[in-house]
Amino acid sequence: MPRPLSKPPSRLSSLFVEHLTVIDCARLDAVRGLVGESWIVDIELIGELDAQSMVLDFGEVKKRLKRALDDSADHTLLVPLRDPGLQVETRDGRVSLRHDGGAGRIDHASPACAVTLIDTARVSADSLAAHLAPMLKTVVPDSVAELRLRLREEAIDGPRYHYTHGLKKHAGHCQRIAHGHRSRIEIRVDGDRDAALEAALAARWADIYLGTREDLKSDAGGRHRYEYVSAEGAFMLELPAARCDLLASDTTVECIADHLADVIAAERPNRAITVRAYEGVMKGAIARRRPD
Repeated sequence: MPRPLSKPPSRLSSLFVEHLTVIDCARLDAVRGLVGESWIVDIELIGELDAQSMVLDFGEVKKRLKRALDDSADHTLLVPLRDPGLQVETRDGRVSLRHDGGAGRIDHASPACAVTLIDTARVSADSLAAHLAPMLKTVVPDSVAELRLRLREEAIDGPRYHYTHGLKKHAGHCQRIAHGHRSRIEIRVDGDRDAALEAALAARWADIYLGTREDLKSDAGGRHRYEYVSAEGAFMLELPAARCDLLASDTTVECIADHLADVIAAERPNRAITVRAYEGVMKGAIARRRPD
């Protein structure tokens, strides 16, 4: 008598999306203080094929996972809860913290949505990925057996700098007072790239906080205290003045490019200046100054 055929084991398939989105954020670091970051997000989903012979439609991957990332760590301050220099209090939908590290004391207060608390001693791309992966798994179908998340830096051939800021007039997440970016910079003088100028700017703005003058409420005792109220609520950030640079304008990337172009044009009169300032990965603004 023939033996009954056994059901073949299901075979799992893998779906990947490279550069699904970019997480622009800031993190507290025991040595560097407040650090702006831009991490590119790569996703891999492992699971059974559905009725469409797909693990998950690419449109659904982008819609579900990008939305979840936008509503979690993106444009927030990442806080390592096991950092010994940290004091944090959460109450009535707000987070207040003090961080003492090698770059000096940092005080911050904001709505809770502007902060991501991570159970780690040090925030890194890997520790953030480990924090986010379980949350992302909840927004994909049960047929997805495994979700792999990778965060990586953009490969930049040339100078780069990390900056943090807040845009109180912005209707979205950019209004948060301590989010940031890891950015490249390109400066041309009379049409030619000026590597020395780029390197000098990147060094001067390494781990910088870019503040708006009208938001500066105190500069006593070698410290800057910024405060404002935006659509999400009241924000406050206080840190050493040496880690800040003040702009007369807002700190949008358009205004940053204009500010740099004005500074360089004043130092190099009668020269054609072009500044290509980046806000994180593959986006930014261009400012030009022409000789009279």
